[in-house]
Amino acid sequence: MIKAHQINYLHRDFKILDSVNVSLEYGEFLAIVGPNGAGKSSLLSILANEVKEGKSNILFKEKPIADWEVKELSQHKSKFSQHNSNEIPLQVKDVVMMGRYPYFDAQPGKEDLEAMNNMMYETDIFHLKDRDYNTLSGGEKQRVHLSRVMAQLQNKIAHKLVFLDEPLNNLDIKHQYKALEIIKNFTQKANSAIVVLHDLNLAAQFADKILLMKSGKVAAYGSPEEVFTANIISKAYNFPCTICEHPITNNPMIIFG
Repeated sequence: MIKAHQINYLHRDFKILDSVNVSLEYGEFLAIVGPNGAGKSSLLSILANEVKEGKSNILFKEKPIADWEVKELSQHKSKFSQHNSNEIPLQVKDVVMMGRYPYFDAQPGKEDLEAMNNMMYETDIFHLKDRDYNTLSGGEKQRVHLSRVMAQLQNKIAHKLVFLDEPLNNLDIKHQYKALEIIKNFTQKANSAIVVLHDLNLAAQFADKILLMKSGKVAAYGSPEEVFTANIISKAYNFPCTICEHPITNNPMIIFG
């Protein structure tokens, strides 16, 4: 699906990423975790081809990602950014429809309207579709953008990839789980997802693989069971933790302190 080799990134002579390797196969959910300033969002932006890292060491579907035509690429991958505009003078349905722009020029077609409505139902914002976006709460706006990003990939193309940078911000518990279930369902259809998360326990519960970063480097990479050990997590976060087994899912559960 996507392979990145020796990713290095400098900003004003400060090394943000240092020799990072990433490999993601079809149908996998990869969670990128780590302390603040680890380089998680920078890595996501580079993998999504939004930030150039000097020389292209990234293959997407066995083709250099820099060689993809922009409109074609937008039908194979989409990205949810950590920072979205708080002021958009549109109704909710119009913001979600922005995700369908790669598919039409003047007016949306039947498939575009279906994709928009389906994702608004999925994210529990259909009842808000005629509301002014600017009147929504932070969590509601977050769900609007999740709906937009996922609507972009409602097509017949196989093996799509979604990038999400902290999609759970401002969401209550119910909608955090709902968002992750939407992403997980997406990957169970042979698509893939790379998601920056802060909640390690949710990452352990939903992700197939974990990429733990610290100071711009890969601190650990593997399954949740391989990465979420007391020694690895305590060292990465400079804070003591205990690992136990989740009573329902049997996934690793991290308790700090």
